[in-house]
Amino acid sequence: MIDWAQAAPGLFLFCAVLAFSRWRFVRFATNERASTTLALIAETMAAAGGVPARVLADRMACLKGGVVANVVVPTPDYVRLAGHYGFAPDFCHASDPQSKGVVERLCGYAQDDLAVPLLTEAAVTGKPITLRDANAAAEAWCTEVNAANHSEICAIPDERLVVERDLLQPLPSLRLQIGAPSVRRKVDRLSCIRYGSARYSVPMRLIGTTVTVVVDHDALCLLEPATGVIVAEHELVAPGGVSILDEHYDGPRPAPSRGPRPKTTVEKQFCGLGEDARAFLIGAAAIGNTRLGSELEILLALGAAHGTDALLAALHRAVAFRRFRAADVRSILAAGTGAPQPRPAGEALILDLPVAPTRSLDAYKITPAVVDGEVIS
Repeated sequence: MIDWAQAAPGLFLFCAVLAFSRWRFVRFATNERASTTLALIAETMAAAGGVPARVLADRMACLKGGVVANVVVPTPDYVRLAGHYGFAPDFCHASDPQSKGVVERLCGYAQDDLAVPLLTEAAVTGKPITLRDANAAAEAWCTEVNAANHSEICAIPDERLVVERDLLQPLPSLRLQIGAPSVRRKVDRLSCIRYGSARYSVPMRLIGTTVTVVVDHDALCLLEPATGVIVAEHELVAPGGVSILDEHYDGPRPAPSRGPRPKTTVEKQFCGLGEDARAFLIGAAAIGNTRLGSELEILLALGAAHGTDALLAALHRAVAFRRFRAADVRSILAAGTGAPQPRPAGEALILDLPVAPTRSLDAYKITPAVVDGEVIS
C-alpha cells in the first residue's frame, strides 16, 4: 500500500507499508509528480528486498490515466514500471477509506512522530533542513520503528519481513529508467559542466572528459560513464546559478593579491626591505601622497645613514601611527630611542596595602564645655 501526505508547504511524505509484516517505508519529497512516485515505488521494493504481487494505491492523479465504470486505468509509465517489476497495479475505490486504512495510519504516524519533530527542531535552531538531511532522518526513523514491536500485530516488522520475503518475487536484475534520461556533459577548463543553464563543479582531474548527469530528487549527481562512480553531488540551482564545491579545487580559492609589484630599481630596493616597507607604500598611496615616487629615494638614503634596522623600526612606527611621508620617518629617526613606545594595557596590578587605624566621625564632634552650670561655647 502506498500513499502521499503533506508534511509542510512544498514538502511531502511518501509512505508505503507491507500488509502482512507491517514493514514501513517513508521518504520525503518536494513534489508528487509521477516520476517521483514511480522512483520511490522502485526504491521501496529495493529496500524491502522483493516485489509484492499487488501494489494498492489511492486514486492519485500521477498514476491514474482515467476511470471507466469506476475502474481506474493506470498511466502508461505506471504500467511499464509494473511490467518491469512484475506486480499488478491496484487502486482503492472512491470514498472508501477502509480499503487503505493501514497506510493512512502510517501517514498520520509519520507526520506526528517524524515530520513535526524534525521541522520543529529546524525552526528552533534556525537552520534550514535540506531534502537529503530529511531523508536521512526518515531512513533512521524507519529503521527504529521497524525494529520495535508493532501494537496491532504484536510482532516486530523486521522479523515478520523475513517470513514475508519468501512470498515476494525477486527483484529484476536491472532497474528501470524512470523520468528524464541521463545526459552527458563535457567538463570545461574551469572544471565545471553546464546543465539547465547553471554551472556545477567537478574534480579537476576530470577536465576535458565527459561525465553523466543524473537528477535524483532535486539533487544532481555526476558520474563517470565507464565506472558509474559518483564524482560529485550538488543541489539543483536555478538557471543562471552556480554550485561550486571547494574540495573540487584542492581547497578554497586563494585571495587575489593586489600588493606592490616593483618595477624600477628604487622600487625593488624599497620593497625588498620587508612587510613594513610594503605596508608603508600602500598606506602612502591610500592617503594620496603624490610625491611618493621621489620620497622612496629619500627613505633609502635615510636607511643608508641610520641603518636598515633603524629604518625598518621607523617605518613600522610610521605605519602604526598613520604617518606616511618621508618627513615623518625622518622625525622618527631623529627622535631615536627617546620616542615613547605605547604598549597595550596589561593586567590589573593588585597590591596588598597596609591597613591604617580608623575612628568614627563622632571623635571630631565639638561639644560645648560647662563651667559652674554655664555653657561656654
